[in-house]
Amino acid sequence: MWSNDVNSRHGLNYDYSPWTFWSSATPAERAAQHEYHQRFAERSGVSIGERAFLSPLANVDPDALALGADSFIAAHAYITGSITMGDDCTVNAFTVIRGNITMGNGVRIGAHTSILGFNHSMEPSKPVFKQLLTSKGITIGDDVWIGSNVVVLDGVRVGSHAVLAAGAVVTKDVPEWTIVGGNPARRIRDRRDSTIPATAGEGPFDDGLLAELAAFANAARTDAPAILSRSWSSAAGGLYVDRPGVAPTVRAHCDAIEIADLLLGCVPPQLSVDEHVARLHKLQDPVTGLVPEFESGPSDFSRLTFGTGPATYHVLSVGHALDLAGSGFEHPIHAIADMAPAAVTASLDALPWRKEAWESGAWVDAWGTAAYWNLSQSNPNFPGSLEALFGWLLTRVSPSAGTWGTPTADNRLKVVNGYYRLTRGTFAQFGVPVPHVERLVDTVLEHSADPRYFAPGRQNACNVLDVAHPLWLASKQTTHRREDAKAWARTQLKHALERWRPGEGMAFSAAPSSGEGNIPSLQGTEMWLAIIWYLADLLGCAEALGYRPRGVHRPEPAYSLPTL
Repeated sequence: MWSNDVNSRHGLNYDYSPWTFWSSATPAERAAQHEYHQRFAERSGVSIGERAFLSPLANVDPDALALGADSFIAAHAYITGSITMGDDCTVNAFTVIRGNITMGNGVRIGAHTSILGFNHSMEPSKPVFKQLLTSKGITIGDDVWIGSNVVVLDGVRVGSHAVLAAGAVVTKDVPEWTIVGGNPARRIRDRRDSTIPATAGEGPFDDGLLAELAAFANAARTDAPAILSRSWSSAAGGLYVDRPGVAPTVRAHCDAIEIADLLLGCVPPQLSVDEHVARLHKLQDPVTGLVPEFESGPSDFSRLTFGTGPATYHVLSVGHALDLAGSGFEHPIHAIADMAPAAVTASLDALPWRKEAWESGAWVDAWGTAAYWNLSQSNPNFPGSLEALFGWLLTRVSPSAGTWGTPTADNRLKVVNGYYRLTRGTFAQFGVPVPHVERLVDTVLEHSADPRYFAPGRQNACNVLDVAHPLWLASKQTTHRREDAKAWARTQLKHALERWRPGEGMAFSAAPSSGEGNIPSLQGTEMWLAIIWYLADLLGCAEALGYRPRGVHRPEPAYSLPTL
């Protein structure tokens, strides 16, 4: 039950970090907690052990509750039903525990987890909300670690010493000592093994990596509200900046939406969903369908041209931000929808592939994404234009390098980075296999060994992402040099996990000499969160993060082209 007067007697940090209470609380704070326990225990069927902590900010309304000694329930937990918790158990903030639940000693439950010991049927004869509830109950053994954002469904038994990785959806019993992850949860390995056995072309990875990934993701979720608040500027009615002290940008607003969706499962709290959508909607030019920068107005729309300026990238960032907010562009992106096949191929021919492969790939990325938004919102593109795009790409790719543009020691960076941009908006987005995949892997791995870009302290988000994504995409088609790719991913993942700055996020660049690029920002945070997922997934352990990119960097194809 809620009790705000007790909360006023002790520091708010105890509600979110209750394990610190008995070691650091003042005598007055301890007395207030004892008094709260005594009042709560007057309820029938409630017992609270010695040195337990029950946050007044938790909504605990059980039929019965046995809370063991040294066990804690943190703020905003929601607990109903008949709950038995042994000694040394921790329920972190925003966790839901409902139904008939029994857990042993030493159970650790991460934030935003749901343990649901009840269910109801789905008989078609009556509406779902009128179905009778059933409860088999959930039993959890001793010494069990349940990560953040886990879901455990009714009837499950979790054996002692098991680990449920962050984000797991547990629908079946988990044997003792077993580590499970994913949706639905699957066995990863036995906790007592120091390495995971290799499976079908997969190499081993060590036990500590899962814990490191889970700890990183939990820290990121905890810091997400502060990161979003840090980049919120109240000037001009409230706008997002990439980092404090710079001007607001459309991309910063979109990056804020991506970060909030990834870590918090909602839009940034500075505005409502409708306000976020309305603010982005009003920027779109109804004639071209493009979105200029904030300082532009309707009088500037006539100067909008696809392929130049920030409006081209806004096809990606604004489109995905609106999609994450449950909306989409109000107008078709006419700038590409009105391009006939001949105009598409002429534009591709005119791009500076030899000198600026990255710039050329970025154009293709935006064109393909614009075509996707039009298709997904039932707005037709010019007939044959998408086929012309793919036809041109498939006939211009280098069979010896698997890229567009011939890589050399001087231009390999731009060629590989351009490859990422190009394939993201086309082959990856539409679920089309990439050509010459083994040669592509060779090219990318050769580039990945260049110390100018990938030595410790020299990485930046673009360069690492532009290797990680092609290797990840290629891994869906071939096992060629997979162990080399995984070795590179492991090294880069280790460095990336070390660069999180509490309350600020991540800088775009790891190099102090990059100046402003070495300052934590929304762009850096959004990109590195996606990079870390791709690197972890290359190693087969992304489930431990408990998140999966859904916006600009989502791994799944967004649209399936029709087949014969």
